[in-house]
This record gives sequence, structure tokens and C-alpha cells, in this order.
Amino acid sequence: MCLAVLLVRLAALPLPGTEDTGTWKMWMFAASAAVTSVYGVGGDPPVRGILEWKDLKTTVDYPPMALYELGAAGRVYRWFDPAFDDGAALTVATKIPGLLSGIALTALLWWAVRRQTQSEAAADWVALACWANPATILNGEVLGYLDPLMMLPAIGALVLLHEGLPALAGAALAVAMLTKPQALLLAPIVALAAWRIAGRRGAAGAAAGYAGAATLILLPFAIVGALPNMWLAFGSFYGRRNILSGNAANIWWIVTYVLRAWYQIPAMGVAGAFLAPVKRILMLTTLQEIGFPNPRPIGTAFVLAASGWGLWQVRLTRDLAVQALGAAFLVHAFFVLGVGVHEHHMMLAVPLLALAAALRPALRPLFYVVSAIVALNMNVFYGLGYGFGWGIPRRLLLIDLSVLLAISNAAVLVWHARLLAREAARG
Repeated sequence: MCLAVLLVRLAALPLPGTEDTGTWKMWMFAASAAVTSVYGVGGDPPVRGILEWKDLKTTVDYPPMALYELGAAGRVYRWFDPAFDDGAALTVATKIPGLLSGIALTALLWWAVRRQTQSEAAADWVALACWANPATILNGEVLGYLDPLMMLPAIGALVLLHEGLPALAGAALAVAMLTKPQALLLAPIVALAAWRIAGRRGAAGAAAGYAGAATLILLPFAIVGALPNMWLAFGSFYGRRNILSGNAANIWWIVTYVLRAWYQIPAMGVAGAFLAPVKRILMLTTLQEIGFPNPRPIGTAFVLAASGWGLWQVRLTRDLAVQALGAAFLVHAFFVLGVGVHEHHMMLAVPLLALAAALRPALRPLFYVVSAIVALNMNVFYGLGYGFGWGIPRRLLLIDLSVLLAISNAAVLVWHARLLAREAARG
């Protein structure tokens, strides 16, 4: 079975991915030549680095660890194609780091569950649940997102804490957060787990490991004077998200659907307006122009409230399954309630729930449902790649499937919360 899935993943590597895959190629080209210059260097005020490849231009808004990894893949690719031409071979090279991270994550989950349960069956289940999962295959080898590069060290941080290695856990968290900022969602869980498992010394060790790893990752940019440019890039990353929901199946996609339908009633009638698919993302500025308040503070308040509740539930536990379930809940709540979220930002919840469900089989129905939602969310909008097709028809059930998915996901978040409360109470 594992070999068959590997063949499927390898066959998917040449697929075009999303629009982001083209951006990764430009980043890989620049990072393989001079990684510390990708954000720009110096300036008063700091300048924004402009990357050029062929006749294309772009900027960088991801943390440096992702650039190190893409740069390494780019240097290997240059051995085969010094001209760095675009094509299927470059697409494959762009996705290879994700494939390797997915293999390593599967091995990590198998090993961790084997250590925790002494059960080959449980370990085999979690490996298959991760490796053969349509969501992980779509996210990595098919669509080419960089989530696997972040998920490996993020989940590694929790596992390392339970192996009595808090400093390495902190370092792993730093690697994850400096690969993709979304790993920040795991930081409070890791901090709580360090305190509960190893006390004050463990928490201090995790903090020291985090600081040390972060310093090593950022040091090359500091040496060349590029840190202010990096902070400028990160600021633009958050500031430019002038969207209510970036194709994410969440409450704000429901709001997008209702508002667009409401304003289309005069032209299309009630049935036509509410049965029409949502064709465009709603801008925050557009929402404010028609008289609504800025929803970003509202969404942020929702996320903070749900996250605070989730952290309160797991505050006393030392159990890896409950901690993984709680971490998945924070990711899930951020996705469903947050403004400006994109279609793949719930991906981290899938391996976390796989880990929790391997240790506590009663959680497996939740894992299956969340995996299906994550896979469908990506497939509905991108099929098997940008312009490639093979997406489930959005009007299959009359009402836009993405809207039905968003409604379902909001309900599943409530179910997730109830299971978290129950499992945390069990200890």
C-alpha cells in the first residue's frame, strides 16, 4: 500500500500546482543564488527586495527557513539545468522538499505512536492515515503547497517534549514558525506541554532551544543587514490580506455567499442569486464601502476566544493525544473563525488529528471528517492543479458546494470542541 501511494505521489509531482507554484519557482531561483538578499538589503527606510526570473517579478513574504529549503532544492536543480528553465522538471524540483517532508512526517508519526502505545497496529494506522490521506497528497505533491515543510517540525516539537527533549522541541518549533507563520498556533500548546511535562526547567529549556534555533536561522540575514527588510516583508504579508475569505470553507465564506447573493437578487431573482456559485473573493475594502464594519477585529476576537477556551481545556493534561487534539482545535478555530484565511490553512490539523486518533481511536471519525473537508476545500477550487481540472463540480448539489462545505465545517468545529472537552476531562 505504501509503495502504491508513493507511486501516486511521484506521478503527481509534474502537475502544475496552484498559482503559488510559480511563485515558489521564482523564490527558488533567487534563494539558490543568494538567499540572504531575497528580502532586500539595507536602505533607509528599508527597501523591499524585487526578485526577477525570466520576464517575471515578485517579492518574498515567507520566513527564511522556507527560503533555505527552496534554495537548497534550487541549487540541486541547477546541476541538471544551469539555465533554470521553466517546465515539468522545475515543477517537480519545487515539490521535492514537500515530498521528503511528507515521508519524514509519516515516519515520525509511526515512530511516536509506536513508542506511546507499543502497538504495531496503531503505528501502522497513523502512518497510513497520513501517507494515504487524500488531503496530504493534494496539499503536497498535487498542488505544491509548502505546508509539509512546516508540519514536520511543528509536530516534531510535541513529540520531542514527550521524549524528554524540551530544548530540541523548542528548536523544532522555531524551525516550524520560521518556515510558515501558521505554526505560531502551536506555540501555546507546546509551552503548556513543556510546563506540564517537565516543569519550570522544561519550559526554560524549550525557550532556550527556541531562541537558539531562531538566532541561527536569522543570523545570516542579520550579518548582511537584511533583518529590517525581512520585517518589512512580514508586515506586508499580513497587511496585504484585503480579503474576507481566501476560498476558505469558513464562516466568512458564508458571509461572502450571502452578501453576493443579496446584491444579485434584482438581476437574478432570489433562486438564481442564491443558487449561483461564488465566483469572486470579497475584499474587506468593498465590504466597508457598502457600509459594514471592518470584520478583521471581529474575526480576531472570535479566534482568541475559541483559542483561549481550547487552551483552558488542555491546561492540566500531560497526555500527547489530548495535546495534539487541542493543537488541532486551535488550527481548526483559526481557519473557521479567522478573516483572510486561505483554502489550505487547515492542513496542519490533519496530521495532528491523525496523531490524536491513533492514540485514542474514538477520535477517528473526527479525523476522517476533517480530512475530507480539507481535501474537498482544496479540490473544489483547484482541482488537481491550476488550469488542469478534475475538481468536483461546485453545483453538484445545486447550492455551491464550497458554501455547503463552509456550513459543515462550522458545525464540525463545534463537534471538535465537544470532543476536546470530553477527552480533556478524561485526562
